[in-house]
Amino acid sequence: MAVSVRIPTILRTYTGGESEVSAEGDTLAAVLDDLDARYAGIKGRILDEAGALRRFVNVYVGNDDVRFLEDLATPTPDGVQVSVIPAVAGG
Repeated sequence: MAVSVRIPTILRTYTGGESEVSAEGDTLAAVLDDLDARYAGIKGRILDEAGALRRFVNVYVGNDDVRFLEDLATPTPDGVQVSVIPAVAGG
């Protein structure tokens, strides 16, 4: 299933400066695998060494935070937008 993935500025070095790219997969995990096959190394910036989402990276499928859905098993229907958003800290 083809999805659109919004890439934050900090990760655009992996996508040749593109802010939005296409990927295939029926779950978030499959989308990230496909994304990494197309843009080597990007998955390692989104997932930690244990294969879980990094603490300071938020991922949305549509308008929903995957941490409140099925995490990496969250379905990614055809045409949905996946957004990778680095957490912002400060005061």
